[in-house]
Amino acid sequence: MSATPKEETFRPAILADPSAEAVEMRPVLTELLPQLLAKTYSTKLNELPAYQAIRAQDVAYQSRLVLALAAAIKQAAQDNYRIRWVLAEVLTALVRTTLSLTQGDYLRLFNDVGLDFSKPQKGALNLYPYPVLLMLNQVVKLARREPLGEQMLAFLHELRDRTAAQTGDLLKAHLKSQEILAQAAGDDALPIVVFAEGDPLGQALTEFVTGLDRSAPRTAAWLGLLQLWPKATAGQPTAKLRKELDAATAAVGPEAVRVQGAAWLQLLADTPVTERPHVHEYRDGTTYNYSTWDFLAEANATVAKGLIWTLQSLGNTNMLGLFTALAAKCFRKIPGKGPLAAGLGNACLLALSQNGLPGVAALARVRGKIRQTNTQELIAKYIAQESVKLGVSPAEIEDMAAPDFGLEHGRLVEEFGEYTATLTLAGGKADVQWQKGDKHLKSAPAALKATHAAELKELKAAQTQAQQTYTAQRDRLDRSFVDERRIPWPWFAQYYFNHGLMSLLARPLIWRLYRPDGSVQDAIYQDDAWQDAHGQPVPAPTADTQLHLWHPVLAPAAEVLAWRGLLENRQLRQPLKQAFREVYLLTPPEERTNSYSNRMAAHILKQHQFNSLAKLRGWRYRLLGAYDKGYDSEIASLPLPAAGLTAEFWVSEVYADGEWNDTGIYNYVSTDQIRFTRADAPVPLPEVPPLAFSEVMRDVDLFVGVASVGNDPQWCDNGGLAQFRNYWESYSFGDLSEVAKTRKLALERLVPRLKIGKVSEIKGNFLVVKGHRHVYKIHLGSGNILMEPNDQYLCIVPDRSAKTMGASSVFLPFEGDAVLSIILSKAQLLMEDDKITDTTILRQL
Repeated sequence: MSATPKEETFRPAILADPSAEAVEMRPVLTELLPQLLAKTYSTKLNELPAYQAIRAQDVAYQSRLVLALAAAIKQAAQDNYRIRWVLAEVLTALVRTTLSLTQGDYLRLFNDVGLDFSKPQKGALNLYPYPVLLMLNQVVKLARREPLGEQMLAFLHELRDRTAAQTGDLLKAHLKSQEILAQAAGDDALPIVVFAEGDPLGQALTEFVTGLDRSAPRTAAWLGLLQLWPKATAGQPTAKLRKELDAATAAVGPEAVRVQGAAWLQLLADTPVTERPHVHEYRDGTTYNYSTWDFLAEANATVAKGLIWTLQSLGNTNMLGLFTALAAKCFRKIPGKGPLAAGLGNACLLALSQNGLPGVAALARVRGKIRQTNTQELIAKYIAQESVKLGVSPAEIEDMAAPDFGLEHGRLVEEFGEYTATLTLAGGKADVQWQKGDKHLKSAPAALKATHAAELKELKAAQTQAQQTYTAQRDRLDRSFVDERRIPWPWFAQYYFNHGLMSLLARPLIWRLYRPDGSVQDAIYQDDAWQDAHGQPVPAPTADTQLHLWHPVLAPAAEVLAWRGLLENRQLRQPLKQAFREVYLLTPPEERTNSYSNRMAAHILKQHQFNSLAKLRGWRYRLLGAYDKGYDSEIASLPLPAAGLTAEFWVSEVYADGEWNDTGIYNYVSTDQIRFTRADAPVPLPEVPPLAFSEVMRDVDLFVGVASVGNDPQWCDNGGLAQFRNYWESYSFGDLSEVAKTRKLALERLVPRLKIGKVSEIKGNFLVVKGHRHVYKIHLGSGNILMEPNDQYLCIVPDRSAKTMGASSVFLPFEGDAVLSIILSKAQLLMEDDKITDTTILRQL
């Protein structure tokens, strides 16, 4: 097959260099070049006859050819890139061999491939596709045989400085030139370490290096450690680098490294992430707006990894807290980019995984803040590895890893001289109260900030971490219904019942007690005793008793109602929805379809919101993008190891012009079937355990109930997809989901007790409110509003950040849901519609 003339030919002038080597090798290259240009991708270099003839020659011949190749590359600088590339391929192959070149020859080589420092350099150096690193390796060998001259040393100094604070091959060139210079200077010379100064970390490191006393005994050790950090280019430290980091740390002194390293870690945690807007103007006058986000220079992100790898073996409580905070920051999602600094975040997770139970506890806390599926799986892997070391299950390792922060039943008292601080964890919120004797104080005394700064900092950290741990452990328990785990009483007593933090979660929950005689009882611990659903005492668990988290699908309806009545009558609030948990049973249509359910099909969801919810509930999902050619559907999946099943929720992209973001991700997806599989084979729905079925359906109902466009009161007005307007109307004011039915039950009990009860009542799927101007119908599922008599739509956008009436002022036996609070706040506003001042609302009335 013929090639293009540009590929077949070359300008003879590129072989016209006047040097002796170039003149000698001109016939050789004239024969070689056509073969190189005609070579296909699959053809190996050593299969070319001309190259075979070259490799048959001696070292001196091949060395002269190397110089001729470099001269031709320089002459071809303006030619077709392919010519330079094929010449560089041969040059690379020969530089890998033994050569007999002088220092002057190597300087010629560097000059010919673009490293001519006698001329002003424009922009950053570009080494590709030339074998500069291999040439430097040859110089290393040469330096072992003879002292390097002034010209070579000057070149290496310039190369080291020009490649400082870079990444990739430039970083490797910097490290290699630094190595050669250190070898030439001898053992007594101090290493030269340079950092990029484009961010706070680089500036701090530069100031540290500049401030070192060159005559101090530990200066060389510090510089030796710092020069290792730019080598942290891989996902994990190699065995060699790990050994070098540990040796360098020992040379400096572990405590000195720990103290200084913690300061740099704190700096990273505090470094702001700054958005930088950009506008690109095209020739036709249109513009493109986008943003970049400044955090760390790429070179310093690598340096920061080296810092973390160094500190991972020096972990203490403060250090683990910094690793945790930095990990959460690094996996913060940046629009159009993804995680802020995934490599750095992974280094933090690795460091936590190497610090035993305290590190695993921190991993469990940070896990709830990270949405990326691969990172969630990495954390699970680290927890599993630690469980193997200790001979327990991953669930047990998470039990063991839950810290109590010194709490006793949610309370910690600390004395600071004449002042007392009480840390209380209640309702998922950690609060600190101060006293001086019997006098309550509004905040920490100013005097203590000077005398007990470190202790106050620890107390503040305990307050923050206790609240985060409570949330993480509550979510873990909420996801654990499908695990069907039975916990022996001695283990339960140690890690749940008597635990300073976990007891706040475990005691208000209902547990199924499996007795050694085979009997089963459901009980809750209240008023210092175990009680059943009717408040009657139940024998306390014994060493042979096993406890399982109770679920309403496991009990008759009468017992579920009895538990709900007990909670309401005694005003017991559960940390998660358990007695009032929605139950999803198999329906006749699902029995007919047998292998799949369409119960949650044909909804339109906001994809990013759906993705976030799915990750929170432990599902695996990949965002669908406009680049997914050949794929018209995707599956969100949830492993159910206790049942040996995988749940699948099928969705498809909603394709419409412009309905994707700047990175090509679709804004909306439509929902389809729910299936259960075992080893990729469909499992009939009647064979799915009822608890697993109910929890999967509840998750999907949550996804639909929160992410549906029907929940957005402004969706249509903001230009929502016209073809789905009927869907928006039917969802906004249609049938109630199971979650909405539970909300209706709560409102039926709540409304008569509230001020709005005088002018409000539940009618069908609506809370009907009589105002002074109109009668309003608030849908119990979406929270959207219609006005009588003609069902005119009223758009009121809730302030989701504000405290709304309901959950805080009225008892709920479970964690209040956001829509319930929104409904109550809207009802309160509309009952006094004559006092509304918002012009946006008034225009609609």
